Amino acid sequence: MEWESVIGLEVHVSLSTKSKLFSGTASEFGAEPNTQANIFDLALPGTLPVFNEEALKMAVRFGLAIGADIGKHSVFDRKNYFYPDLPKGYQVTQLDFPIVGKGSLTITLEDGTEKVISVTRAHIEENAGKSLHEEFSARSGIDLNRAGEPLLEIVSEPEITNAKEAVAYLKKLHSIVRYLDISDAIMAQGSMRCDVNVSIRPKGETDLGTRTEIKNINSFRFVEKAIKSEIIRQHEVIEDGGEVLQETPRYDANKDITTSMRSKEVENDYRYFPEPDLLPVVIDDSYISAVKAELPELPDAKKERFIEEFSLSTYDAGVLTATREMAEYFEEVTQGCGDAKLAANWVTGDLLALLNKNDIEITESPIQSDRLATLISRIKDSTVSGKIAKTVFETMIDDSAAVDEIIEQKGLKQVTDSGEIGKLVDEVITNNPDQVQQFKDGKEAVLGYLVGQVMKISQGKANPGKVNELLREKIK
Repeated sequence: MEWESVIGLEVHVSLSTKSKLFSGTASEFGAEPNTQANIFDLALPGTLPVFNEEALKMAVRFGLAIGADIGKHSVFDRKNYFYPDLPKGYQVTQLDFPIVGKGSLTITLEDGTEKVISVTRAHIEENAGKSLHEEFSARSGIDLNRAGEPLLEIVSEPEITNAKEAVAYLKKLHSIVRYLDISDAIMAQGSMRCDVNVSIRPKGETDLGTRTEIKNINSFRFVEKAIKSEIIRQHEVIEDGGEVLQETPRYDANKDITTSMRSKEVENDYRYFPEPDLLPVVIDDSYISAVKAELPELPDAKKERFIEEFSLSTYDAGVLTATREMAEYFEEVTQGCGDAKLAANWVTGDLLALLNKNDIEITESPIQSDRLATLISRIKDSTVSGKIAKTVFETMIDDSAAVDEIIEQKGLKQVTDSGEIGKLVDEVITNNPDQVQQFKDGKEAVLGYLVGQVMKISQGKANPGKVNELLREKIK
């Protein structure tokens, strides 16, 4: 039997507010354990929550960015479960009346086609603390710094059909929240985490199969690998005559397999009821309009502008707008050198290769945008050739000196003087009589060899255009 997979994602984004969702405690990453937890976060008797409006604004910003319905009347609920890092014994979340309703976003697939994925909802909730196991022997520690931090949980419709689509959707969400500046979305630090719901069904069927939920995956690569592993596991279970159970598997990255961890709770297990200590959140059209007026240019709009304004390919524009920081870097380089196409080639080529090799973000680039703009300008004014510029670029990685200073100190300035180049051309013509005759006989391609010989003895410094011109002139 031929099977197809059905995938839905629940993405938890940690909102970048200065304080927690219902208390005034700071919510900065990396503080010493339990130094950012006040009496409310510790759930001491008599404490009451105070809603952080900045979290509301950030949620509305996200909803508007994906064209979603905004809930003008949203309600907080208690989700009851017991775990050591949840002091209150319940989580404050939103069930039936979330702040963000139905929306959608468009992803680009590997073959260049686009697909619209529907977003069911996005609701605000508080984070739990963190259990620490590795630092202790035969016991666990609890760090409540994270308890009460504001999260936005973004739930997709089960419209994703494979692991590649899931990663494309997750990357698009990552890009949007970074553009909106509502989260740093650093997955390695847990500020963006993903729960993956996976089921399979016979191809052509419309009913959904029994789903499993792999929780708290914190990298794009692991999301892809976990989905592929779980699909294989479910195939094997069914084909061996078994039945897929509604449960929470665990993804083992070392073995690249999913294994059963615990049964999956259902909604009734959590005994949801409205949070009695919080009033409903009510906003109006004027509030929504004010938030909308502050929205930045978003990835899709920026991509279209880059294509139209700078005549870039769809692919290049997509790479350059994948993150807000990359787009800003590119525009700064373009403004500095006055050539968008050359800027795009260098940013998507040599610079991106450098970042990927060192596994660093554009914000950590050792080559600032103004320095790259200067280098490209030196190609344009023929100070250096494109080939020599790559040598200068490599030097710039570890040398913070000005671009012109590097060119001067290393003697990399391009030779453009016709007299100097003419002497090199004469030498090559004299030393290569057979090739010269072939060119005279109409073999045009041999000119490339002769140009290469001139470039070789000039150590790449001769202007290739001038070399080509003088070779033709002197041979004729």
